[in-house]
Amino acid sequence: MKPAFKRLLIPAAVLALAALAGCSSLGQVQPWEKGNLAKPAMTFGGDPLDQAFVQHIYSSKENSSGGYGVGGGGCGCN
Repeated sequence: MKPAFKRLLIPAAVLALAALAGCSSLGQVQPWEKGNLAKPAMTFGGDPLDQAFVQHIYSSKENSSGGYGVGGGGCGCN
């Protein structure tokens, strides 16, 4: 190992451990908080109807490229 690398290795390891130690104080999710995490809005996909609406708006606006493979004009009427 090069001496410059050795000099940076120890401070980098200490900094990484300090950053990980900060995550330990977040605590656990309490039972009464689990209902908030189970809501559909907390998922990556969210509401399927809302996602379909967003896809429709996006494909209507992207008329030059067709959006998600849908051809058509930018007026929103398919």
